[in-house]
Amino acid sequence: MVQLIPMSKRIKQQISNIALVVENYDDAIEFYTNKLQFDLIEDTDLGNGKRWVLVSPPNSNGTNLLLAQAANQQQRAAIGDQSGGRVFLFLTTDDFWRDYAEMKAKGVVFKELPRNEPYGTVVVFEDLYGNKWDLLQMN
Repeated sequence: MVQLIPMSKRIKQQISNIALVVENYDDAIEFYTNKLQFDLIEDTDLGNGKRWVLVSPPNSNGTNLLLAQAANQQQRAAIGDQSGGRVFLFLTTDDFWRDYAEMKAKGVVFKELPRNEPYGTVVVFEDLYGNKWDLLQMN
């Protein structure tokens, strides 16, 4: 009998970038680097008004946000609502209260008060376009 090795044991993959449709590259860079303290990983001019812009939380595992400026009406319609009103992205931290206080002081909009859940401490916030995020410290 031939023993099959599951595909998950033979392949190593990871999600490296998540595209986030934005209205303006520079405004998005300012928000993510100044208000959320993300690092600007890359900002490369691709010509014709397009750029390859990657931002990432400090000391991240390699998953980046690709800030993609909307190029047409369909893309512009998705700005701020890429997940149909649900929480879209999850920012985990090693110190919830430090990051919450700093983000609040910098004007980040929170949709609720922080709460303790069985899995950790969490609060929903919005990015500059209204996409919902969780700030989360796992137990």
